[in-house]
Amino acid sequence: MYSPEIAVLLPCYNEGVAIEQVVRDFKTALPNAAIYVYDNNSTDNTADVARRAGAIVRHELQQGKGNVVRRMFRDIDADYYIMADGDNTYDASLASVLVQEAMSGPFDLVNCIRKESEKQAYRGGHRWGNHILTGVVRYIFGNRVQDMLSGYKVFSRRFVKSFPALSTGFDIETELTVHALELSMPVSHKVGLYRGRPDGSQSKLRTYRDGWRILMMIVKLVRHERPLWFFGAISALLTVLAVSISAPVFITFADTGLVPRLPTALLSTGIMLIASLSLVTGVILDTVTRGRKELRMLIYLQHSAQPCTKGYRG
Repeated sequence: MYSPEIAVLLPCYNEGVAIEQVVRDFKTALPNAAIYVYDNNSTDNTADVARRAGAIVRHELQQGKGNVVRRMFRDIDADYYIMADGDNTYDASLASVLVQEAMSGPFDLVNCIRKESEKQAYRGGHRWGNHILTGVVRYIFGNRVQDMLSGYKVFSRRFVKSFPALSTGFDIETELTVHALELSMPVSHKVGLYRGRPDGSQSKLRTYRDGWRILMMIVKLVRHERPLWFFGAISALLTVLAVSISAPVFITFADTGLVPRLPTALLSTGIMLIASLSLVTGVILDTVTRGRKELRMLIYLQHSAQPCTKGYRG
């Protein structure tokens, strides 16, 4: 009977109140899995509690979830990786179902769509913020993803080992999603319960600050992954501006044969030159991006998918 090597990854910062229950629940759901808790400079007893609960505890000194995820993906080898938050808001009993779903495709990413089990699950603004940011990514990069900011996911080995991980904070969820969409990876979804944090536990997500960072990450990813679209849009806007500024100059010239507004003519010419340079930049960077994408695809293809005909033992 085929038994994949499974790693449960729990990035943590000051989760001493909840981490013991999280580790125990995942050990019950996946008794053969290795459970890793990466402590990110916690000032409470997160590491000690996780260690006593049976987790493998490691430390990442660079602050931020993105830094932790990068370290976990580099350090750990497994067939499938389950990543969840250490705040006990996700249903660990769903883990075996998510892994089975990943194997059945096989799928490189299985995302848990959060279904609220209580009113306190989402803080004010998080629900609509998630819908807006997920909608933006779906519109730009493809509509094969739901609940982009869910922290409960399963990854294949080839996903993890081809992921560049450039983010440092909570914007890592956006980068993970775009990586799957850009390489046209097979993606699946499962609905799972999402509950509020236990008493005494506090969210590390800052609604406006981290929402802004996620939005800026989307802009950055558009610039990196869709440079022709990004710089072409800038070129189009500048062209419209240049034409609107120069229109009175052309009208006056047509009527009188004179150019009395020389500064305006020079300004519109300069803006048009910048628009042309922006378009050329987009064309050049589009070629570079294609090369980077092909390289990521080659790294991705170095790791074979798990045969979907083999059995699973949790």
